[in-house]
Amino acid sequence: MIVRRILQDESMVSRRAVLGGLACVGSALALGSCADLGATGALYDASSLSVDPTLLVATTRKPANAGHAKPWFGPERASTMTLARAKLVPPNESRLSLASVGLDDWRLDAVEPASGEVSDLLAQAGGGDVLIYVHGFKQTFEKSALDAARLSDGIRFRGRTMLFSWPSKAGLFDYAYDRDSAMWSRDDFERVLHSIVTAPGVGRIHIVAHSMGTMLTLESLRELYAQYGDSVTDRIGAVVFAAPDIDMDVFSAAINHIGPLARKITVITATNDRALALSGRIAGGMTRVGAAEKATIEGLGVRVIDASRAGWGIVNHDLFLWNADVQQMIRRSIDDATVA
Repeated sequence: MIVRRILQDESMVSRRAVLGGLACVGSALALGSCADLGATGALYDASSLSVDPTLLVATTRKPANAGHAKPWFGPERASTMTLARAKLVPPNESRLSLASVGLDDWRLDAVEPASGEVSDLLAQAGGGDVLIYVHGFKQTFEKSALDAARLSDGIRFRGRTMLFSWPSKAGLFDYAYDRDSAMWSRDDFERVLHSIVTAPGVGRIHIVAHSMGTMLTLESLRELYAQYGDSVTDRIGAVVFAAPDIDMDVFSAAINHIGPLARKITVITATNDRALALSGRIAGGMTRVGAAEKATIEGLGVRVIDASRAGWGIVNHDLFLWNADVQQMIRRSIDDATVA
C-alpha cells in the first residue's frame, strides 16, 4: 500500500493543475491568467507550441495500430525507432474559460508517422532552437506527449518541441523493465542528438529529462562528447535534470567525462521526493541525485535548484510540470544558455 500510494500520484498532474489554477483564480478573472514567467518579458507571451500545436516525436516504442490510432505506441520495444508528428489540442485560451482556472488541459488528437531522419522533421518545421523532453518511469506514450506539451507551454518555449519516448510498461512494479528499456534506447537517442547537432539551420538543443530518463540522457551526452569533443558545446543549450533517478557515484563518474557540457547541466532536487526515496531503497540504499543535498551535487560543478520547499504533494516527483516557480527556473536556465 505504501508503494502504491507513493507512486500512483506521479500520474496525477491534471489534479495538481486544477489546484494550482484555483490558487490564482482571483488574478485570472482580473488579468486572464496567473503571472507569467518574468525572466524574459511580456506577461502574455505565448509558447510556439500553443500557436502551432505540433509535437515532434522520436520513439523506440513498438507502434500500436500502426501508430495511427490510440494508444499509438505501446510498452514493447521496437526493432527500429519511429519518427512522428503528434497533433495536440491546446487548452481553450479565452480569459474566462476553464483553462484560466486550471480546469482544462492539453489533449492528444492524432499521431502521424514520418519518414526520413530527425533533421528532415526539423527542416520541415523551420529553424530555431529545439527543446527535447525525455520522460521518466511509469509513463504511457500519451501521457509523456502531454507532459512534453505542458512543460513547453509552461515555460513559454520559443522553438520546436520534441518528445523522446522510450518503452515504459507504465506499471507500478515494472521498475526493472523500465530502467533496462531506457538504457536500451541509448543508441537511438544518440542518433537523435547527432542528427540535430549536424542539421543546418537549427539553433541550440535544450533538454529536459525527468527521473529515469536522466540516466539515458546523461549517457547519451557522454557518447556525444566522446565523438565531437568541445566542438559540440555551442550546440547544446540548457540541460535540465528534473528529479534525476541516478546513483550519485554513477553521476559523478559521468560528469567527469563530458567536459564543458557539465556546466550546461541544471539539477532540480527535492529532499522530500518520496518516489526517489523508494527508488533508493530498491537500489540498495544508494541516494539518488534528485534527492541528494544541494551542496553535495554542487561540488561536482553543476547548477542545482533545491525545490524541496516548492512541493506540497505526497510525492513531489514532478514539480517541473506544475509548479510555476520551478518552471521559471527552467526557463531562466534556457534563457541563460541562449545568450551565453
